[in-house]
Amino acid sequence: MANWNFETLDPAYGKVSEGNAWDGSGMLFTRIQHSRIMRYDPAANAVSVWREDTNCSNGLTFDAQGRLYACQGGVTEDLRRVVRFEPDGSVKVLADRFEGKRLNIPNDLVADPAGSIWFTDPFYENSAGPWSQDRTHKELDHDSVYRLDPDAEDNYSISRVTFDTTRPNGLLFSLDYKTLYVAQSGREPSEKRQLRAYPVNDDKSLGAGEVLHDFGAHRGIDGMRLDTEGNIIACCGWEVSGPGPMIYVFSPSGEVLETHPVPCTRPTNCAFGGEDLTQLYVTTIEGFLFRAQTDRVGRPLYAGPR
Repeated sequence: MANWNFETLDPAYGKVSEGNAWDGSGMLFTRIQHSRIMRYDPAANAVSVWREDTNCSNGLTFDAQGRLYACQGGVTEDLRRVVRFEPDGSVKVLADRFEGKRLNIPNDLVADPAGSIWFTDPFYENSAGPWSQDRTHKELDHDSVYRLDPDAEDNYSISRVTFDTTRPNGLLFSLDYKTLYVAQSGREPSEKRQLRAYPVNDDKSLGAGEVLHDFGAHRGIDGMRLDTEGNIIACCGWEVSGPGPMIYVFSPSGEVLETHPVPCTRPTNCAFGGEDLTQLYVTTIEGFLFRAQTDRVGRPLYAGPR
């Protein structure tokens, strides 16, 4: 196992950075509380503002066409939604409600090959605009994973796919798209902190989830990505307890293959980048952007340029 040495590409700005997504030649990531998407350009070794006024965007992902999607937490309580950023600069809203009630605070998302968008919708206090400090703004009585299915007119229907989650966070598909990995990442002592695997049925519903790893009382997974061998690369842990802030490498069955300490208090998300997708970019709760050379190859989020 090679050591992963993390270099600082962008210093901490004092709030949360998240949403890592490699666009083919640079790394996009979000500064949630600044409502900005940033971009690191390896050729210039520079970070710049890629998009402003992103409405507390958190997780980002690309689909098979190379289109960029985001989970927006909401500067105000009426703007918590899942969106797509269009090439002309406009924003298409895919969903902002379920069964007539506002979503909680959409967190992370992935696309499947057919164009459906899957996202987690926890309510984490203080994770969006000032309104999010108060849980009385929570309209739904559950924190779930959803699927958005497009029709011929590019409109999306929403379906709830988990019924046993509390504050689901990161998610990703297995190599064959037959399993959806979900980070069950509660904050309260009564909530679980687990890596779960849900089988994807032929109708795109989910079967019963299997617990692959239980973090017990310690902070579990925030964001995660897959390598080309099907292993799960996950941002876990914190400074308060347990083994500390780490990148875990799990096998598809949940075996811990490796752990790599990260020089922060809490890593938030990660993504592979670079010409050969062997560099891991990591964001943190303080706002850092780190990079480490690894001995693993990341699976691309989409089938576009690398």
